[in-house]
Amino acid sequence: MNFPEQIKYAKSHEWLRQDGTTGYVGVSDFAQSELGDVVFVDISASVGDELEAGESFGTIEAVKTVSDLYMPVSGKLLEVNQIIVDKPETINSDPYGDGWMIKIEVTGDASNLLDAGAYGASVGH
Repeated sequence: MNFPEQIKYAKSHEWLRQDGTTGYVGVSDFAQSELGDVVFVDISASVGDELEAGESFGTIEAVKTVSDLYMPVSGKLLEVNQIIVDKPETINSDPYGDGWMIKIEVTGDASNLLDAGAYGASVGH
């Protein structure tokens, strides 16, 4: 299981990679492995939307289940990753790289997110 150190994690299994006020959000390696083969991603939020931490921004569908996606931190939606719309399986093969879901302008406090060690421990790794 892969939990990069430069990323912060929400208990709901989304991650945030932040560079200044810009952030990228996706689902963790653990989450994608639990879901299985991802077949569809629906980003219901629109570019320009202001979203609060914990608010749903869409859903991820795997062969056996559909799960909500939650904002790990408050922010303004800047971009939806077209790669995962066209090829949702990218989330399985590269969850922290090309498998990111949304780009945001971070407006909230990310201090409540878990570091890699704490997140790994929380999921038993």
